[in-house]
Parts: sequence; C-alpha cells; structure tokens
Amino acid sequence: MTRVAVAGGTGEVGARVMARGAARGLDMVNLSRSEGADLMTGVGVAARLAGVDTVIDCVSIETMSGQQAEAFFTATSRHLLEAGEEAGVRHHVTLSIVGVDEVPSGYYRGKVAQERIVTGSDRPWTVLRATQFHEFAAQMVRRTSIGPVAFVPRMLSAPVAADEVADTLLDLALGEPRHEVVEIGGPERLQMVDMVRRLLRTTRRRKLVVPVPMPGAAKQARSGVLCPEAPFRTGVQPYAAWLQEQVSER
Repeated sequence: MTRVAVAGGTGEVGARVMARGAARGLDMVNLSRSEGADLMTGVGVAARLAGVDTVIDCVSIETMSGQQAEAFFTATSRHLLEAGEEAGVRHHVTLSIVGVDEVPSGYYRGKVAQERIVTGSDRPWTVLRATQFHEFAAQMVRRTSIGPVAFVPRMLSAPVAADEVADTLLDLALGEPRHEVVEIGGPERLQMVDMVRRLLRTTRRRKLVVPVPMPGAAKQARSGVLCPEAPFRTGVQPYAAWLQEQVSER
C-alpha cells in the first residue's frame, strides 16, 4: 500500500488531502506535533516518515508579516526535506500559490522562500501552485472585518475548489517527480470583492464591503498575476456552484 504523509493535514487543503487519499485506499500519515513530529524544529519528523513514499506539504501560517512567513516556511521546508532524505522518501510535493513570485511581500514572501528551498534541493520534487480557493472569500471576511465592515483587497482571481486542489496534489504525489512548477486554477476570473459580496448575500449576512489596495502589491493583484496563464489543470466547479453548496449545508 502506498504511504503518503501530509504536512498541514488539518488545514483547509491538507484535511481534504488526508480524507480523499484515504478514500483512494492510500495509507495516510498526518505530520503534526500531536503525532510526535515538530516541523519547526525537525524533532520526530524522520521517524514519522518511516516507510512513507511521498510527502505532500500543505503547511500554512496565518500572518501578514513577511519576516514571520519566511522564517516559518524556511524552517518547515528544510526540516521536511532533510527528514525525507533520511527516511528515503521518493517524492516531495509542495503546495504554493499562482503568481507568488510576482507579489514578494507579506505571506507571499514566505512562499517564495519555500519554493526556493524546494526547487534548489537535490530531492525529487514537484511544486503545485494553486489560485485562491473558493473558501478564501470567507477567510477574507473573517480576517479583514472590523465590526460591520469588511476591508477586502482588490484582486483579480481565478478561484478553484479546494477539493480539486487536493485531488491534484494526490495525482501528482502518486506520479513521478516532475522537477517543475505546475499550476491549477478555476474555470472563471472574478474580483475578490465581488466574491465576498456574493458570499454575504448568499449566506444572508449584513456587512459593508469596502475595497482596499492589497498591502504591498496593489498593482500586481489588480493586474491578474494571481491567475494562471496556461495551467497544468483547470478546475471545473464554478464559484456559484460552491456558493449553492454552502446554502445546502446550512
């Protein structure tokens, strides 16, 4: 049985990778401190990777600080790669963001550092860059709201379903290392401000949405660099269908 370890296995995408991998009959391993693997220090990671064929790195951190993001992704990536080599892992797959090298500030700065470490290593690797997930609109409401107002960045996105990203990560993980960066995006291009407004209307929440420049990258975010030009894979679920799912689940 193929054994796949997921770093960040309780996050937005990582949890989906864990569940969907198990549904495929894979032996899924969650890399977390609760399971004895500390990605920030490297303690216990190699032991947890014993017998693992592929690592899928979905770790994340909630911060707008470029310094904090860079420190986090640098430490976790190096420890995963080092432990993977020690444990004999054959393939290292990393989840990143479309256009990340065009927006080198804040959180994106950390992801750039992560990609640099992975692609510069001598380990067999593949990087999947994804666009913002449909779920990102709800995250924006939570992170940017002050009272009854949500201050949402102006950004052009090609939103994709997190489930489809998870499936693509698994497909790549089960294949041969590509030693390249590939991309996945959704089937349409939408403004994040419009996505948030549609989400609030659909879920019947009252909140004033105020468009603001994206910190450190206003021009780039508006220009469409966060959308893929020729993606490895295009998601099929439109944002409207995802919104309808949210209504059905309430």
